[in-house]
Amino acid sequence: MSPTRERRRPSSEEEELPDRAALVRQRRGRRSEEERRRTRAARPKPSARTRPNRQVEIRRRWVALLSVLTVVALVYLLFFSSMLGVQDVSVSGSRTVSADQIRTAAAVPAGKPMLRLSTDEIRDRVAGMSGIATVEVSRSWPNTVEITVTERTAIAFFDSGPGGDGVHLVDGGGVVFKTVAARPPGLPELKLPKVSADDPVTRAVTAVLGVIPEQLLKQVTTATAKTPASVEFTLANGKIVRWGTAEQTDRKAKVLAALLTQDGKVYDVAAPELPTITS
Repeated sequence: MSPTRERRRPSSEEEELPDRAALVRQRRGRRSEEERRRTRAARPKPSARTRPNRQVEIRRRWVALLSVLTVVALVYLLFFSSMLGVQDVSVSGSRTVSADQIRTAAAVPAGKPMLRLSTDEIRDRVAGMSGIATVEVSRSWPNTVEITVTERTAIAFFDSGPGGDGVHLVDGGGVVFKTVAARPPGLPELKLPKVSADDPVTRAVTAVLGVIPEQLLKQVTTATAKTPASVEFTLANGKIVRWGTAEQTDRKAKVLAALLTQDGKVYDVAAPELPTITS
């Protein structure tokens, strides 16, 4: 008879192995589920405050509408309404040219919105007046246009002679800007073939008259030149001064003052370092 094999019964430790494995799997499953819950809990939840309700949306739309209406009203007020339109034109700096004449030349439309005015066009219209040298135009809010002018100042005159159109005043730039009935006292007469701001000789003569000392200018009765560098004038005592150009004015004036103390007819200071006196 063969010996009977006895089936080996698992030990208690071996019996516990499957239970341990199942427990590990169960714990892993629990951990995964717990981690998933934590992840879901960590996600930011939408706040009730960030969810605009209907009232908030309506309020925002009203604010936007009011903003648009405000902009439209402001544009209309500035560019189309007469509320900020021209009501007054102020003129300063005028002496011989009347303020009314300047306003007429300016032709500023009453009631026109200030921002739609062209100050350059107004300036150009006033600058076209013969007696005006410079013009500045500005807006003075809310309703005034300010015009500041500088009038031309006569430095000499010329007489057009018999059959001409009268006596003409000339400023320091050689501009003929006004006609008068009689010769103005205290101004020298220009003895030139042509008097015009476009003429280099005219500009040279008026430039010299504009820079010589006032005390000397008062003595000048006539001024003439053949070229821009050969300006000369006659004094009230009949003496002739050959001045040359408008350069070295101060030096020429000092030299001439010393020369006039000596007898002579023609005093040449065109080259002040080599002045001459001719009897």
